Amino acid sequence: MAVTSQIQILGTATGAIFFAVFLWSALFPARRLWPPQSYSGLTAAIVWLGDLVILGAVLWLGVSGWNDIGLPDWVRFGPGLAAFILGNLMIWPAMIRFGFNQNFGAKGELMKDGLYRYSRHPQYMAIIISAIGWVLLSASVSVLPVLAGAVAAVIAAPFAEESWLQETYGDQYTAYRRRTPRFIGLPKETVS
Repeated sequence: MAVTSQIQILGTATGAIFFAVFLWSALFPARRLWPPQSYSGLTAAIVWLGDLVILGAVLWLGVSGWNDIGLPDWVRFGPGLAAFILGNLMIWPAMIRFGFNQNFGAKGELMKDGLYRYSRHPQYMAIIISAIGWVLLSASVSVLPVLAGAVAAVIAAPFAEESWLQETYGDQYTAYRRRTPRFIGLPKETVS
C-alpha cells in the first residue's frame, strides 16, 4: 500500500475516532469521554497526538496531491487562501488565550468576549473555515476524506461539550447560551 493511502487511512480513522468519542459523549453525558471526566496529562497527550495525526495527514495529502483536482488558480489563491488564512487567524489567538490545558479538556475560564460573543464555539467554526480553505488551496482529492472526518468531528464536538459546560459553569453558562448562538450569529443582547 502506498504511503499516501496509509496516511489517508490513518488521518480518516483518527477523525472517525474523534467523531465517535464526541457522539458518545453527546448521547451519554454521564459517561462522557469528552470533555474528560478528570483531566490529566495523559488525556492531553492523547488528544494532542490525535490532532497532530490529522493535521499531519491533511498537510501531507494536500501537498502530495497539490491541485490534482485542477481548480483554477483564482479559486485556489483567492477564496481558498483567504479562508485558510482567516481560519488560522481565528484559531490561534483563541488557543493561546485558552492555554494548553484548557484546549485539551481541563476546566478553565468561560470565554464570552471577542469571537465568543458571536459563537459559543468559534474555534470549531475557525477549523471548518480553515479546512474549506485548505481543500480549495491544495485542490487535492486525497485530502477530502480526512477533512470530511475532521469536520464531522468538529461539528459534533459542541454537542459533547455543552452538557459539561452547563455542569461546570451553571447559571453563568445558561445566560451565555441563551444570548449566544452555538455556531455563528449575532448575540441576542450584550453578554455580561
